[in-house]
Amino acid sequence: MSHKHESLLHTIFEGPVSANVHWREVESMLTHLGAKVEPHHGASFRVVLNDVEGFLHRPHNSNTCTKQELRNVRDYLVSAGVSPSQNQIGQSGH
Repeated sequence: MSHKHESLLHTIFEGPVSANVHWREVESMLTHLGAKVEPHHGASFRVVLNDVEGFLHRPHNSNTCTKQELRNVRDYLVSAGVSPSQNQIGQSGH
């Protein structure tokens, strides 16, 4: 995992949640982790990672994610079995 993606993963998991993260960085990190990220409806994206489906929303009026959007990304990553300490484990099958 690149340092940039690893740093973003740590930022998402460590509190307080940062308010200076761009959606394109989140999308890039998810793709790097092996997720399929597809536009779903409006600002909603369908994400499938480790056979876990989730729906995330990109920012509406900005490129920067809100703290709640980042919490939703974190919750999704947890449900898909991803954490900063396990990020290399999640890569083993991809």
